[in-house]
This record gives sequence, C-alpha cells and structure tokens, in this order.
Amino acid sequence: MTDILLYTVLTLCLLGIVAAVVLYFVARKFHVFEDPRIDDVEAMLPLANCGGCGYPGCRGFADALVKADDITPMYCPVGGTDTMNRVASFLGKAAPEKEPQIAEVRCGGTCEKRPRVSMYDGALSCAVESSLYSGETGCNYGCLGKGDCVFVCNFDAIEVDPDTGIPVVDAEKCTACGACVKACPRNIIELRKKGPKNRRVYVSCVNRDKGAVSRKVCTVSCIACGKCAKICPFEAITVENNLAYIDPYKCKLCRKCVPECPTCAIAEVNFPPKKEAPAGGDKAGGGIPVKVREQTAPAATSVTEGIPVGPADGNGDKPAETQA
Repeated sequence: MTDILLYTVLTLCLLGIVAAVVLYFVARKFHVFEDPRIDDVEAMLPLANCGGCGYPGCRGFADALVKADDITPMYCPVGGTDTMNRVASFLGKAAPEKEPQIAEVRCGGTCEKRPRVSMYDGALSCAVESSLYSGETGCNYGCLGKGDCVFVCNFDAIEVDPDTGIPVVDAEKCTACGACVKACPRNIIELRKKGPKNRRVYVSCVNRDKGAVSRKVCTVSCIACGKCAKICPFEAITVENNLAYIDPYKCKLCRKCVPECPTCAIAEVNFPPKKEAPAGGDKAGGGIPVKVREQTAPAATSVTEGIPVGPADGNGDKPAETQA
C-alpha cells in the first residue's frame, strides 16, 4: 500500500515537471515582445479613452505611436499639440501639426423658427426617433433635440438648450474627440477649425430640400440661392445638393457672406459687433461727414444789404451777388 502511494506521488511530480518544461518552451516560442516605451507613451496621454484618435483607447494609440515610423498623420484631440510634442520628443519623431478643432452644431432651427407639426411619444433617443419617422417638425434634416450627443460626451462639453431645443457646445470644455459627431443620426454636428480668437463662420443648416420646401419648414433654412458663393472673394463657399457649405480652411473670416444671406442661415461666432456708420455717412471730402462740412462752409450773409451770398465756387471766387 505504501509503495503504491509512493509511486503515485512520484508519477504526479514527474508529470508536473514535464508539463512545466513544456509550458516554458511554449512560452518562449510564442512570446510576444512589448516595447517598454508603450507604457511611457501611454502615461503621457490624457487617458480619456474617448476614441477620438481613431484607436481603441489610449493604450492602443500609444502602441501605434511607438510602432509607426511616421506619426505626423496621428493626433490626440484631447491632449492637443502639447501632448503630441512631448510624445514626439520622447520617441525622436516629427510631431504632427494640426489646428485646434471644435464640434459645431450646424442647425439654427430653434423652436420659434422651426414650428412643431407632430408630437413624438417614445424613447428619448435621437437614434430611435430618427429611425421611426422624420421628427416633430417638418424638417427631415434638423436636430431632434433628444440629447444623444450629450450622453456620449465624456467632458460635459455639450448640453441641450431648453429654450431653443438645440445643443450648445462649450468651447472651453470641448476636446474635439468626435464622440458627438458619431452619435448624431442626422449628421448635423461637425468638427471644424476653431479659428483665431475662437471665431468662426459657417452655414447653420444641413437641409438639402429645394429652397421653397426648406424655407416653408424653417425660416432660417438655406435656400441655395448662391448669393454667398458669388460674393466670397476666396472661393470658400460651394453650393451642392441645394445646400451651401463654407470650407473652414479657405474661409478668411471676412464675413462678406453674412449680410448677403436672405434667410440668415450663416452664423458668425465670437465676432465683435459691427460699428454703425455715423449719421450723414457720406465720407466724401477726406472722410469728413456731411454735417461737419456744412459747418466748415456755411452760407455767408451780407450785413449791409441782407443779401444771401453762396459758398465759394470751385475756383475760390464768390459768385456775383444778386440784387434784392
């Protein structure tokens, strides 16, 4: 009995040793080497795991950065240029250059400008409502206002204005991760260049119906009249599929297109108010208003005879006086 127990223990020990040796060689054979720099690069990233870089989380992005020979096409929207410069310096690679972006809601159809024609009674989700029917208003393209973009934002940078029913983006919190862009079933949210001093000009409409139809359902809808495209000196505006679009990389923020839009569909953000022209705005005569010119050249009156005498003519001579 004792011999059987002893043989059993020895057999199990031998099997354990053989299994350990086999596992050791298998592990060596299929070992996956991981560059230790991946951990360092991951620590430099914001660890938001938002997917804005196009990779599955910050770990996946760090792995791609270390393995890539050229990282200029790669960018972390949350960390921005400073983060990418640190990563590039650590890896000894060229840093990508990209202008800051911001999510822009391209819909100006507020409750007042886009009247409601029906009532939605279902799940509070833009995706669900969009899949069921056109929405509570006559516009088949506008914002549904159920806040899918709000739910997916990890930075509390967007919220639905209760008065207008349109999402509003906080420029200070927005990281341009693109989560709200993907969540919007109507594709009205776009990542656009943030612009100098956070100033931007864009068409706040995505309605592709013909002018008469779109104007009927929303008073601020683009009617594709083309006036903005004609006046733009930089060819930054194109009109396709009954909709005007302003290229943020061609636009020089001259704002000549804004007053040309008959429906006020072009939005201008963070610009100072325009100065009103002074009264009597005729700037002829060296830029001096008409009122001032009238004061500098008043009509003279003859003291002795009371006969009006006109101002000097173009040659500097007074016209002949008229007898009473």
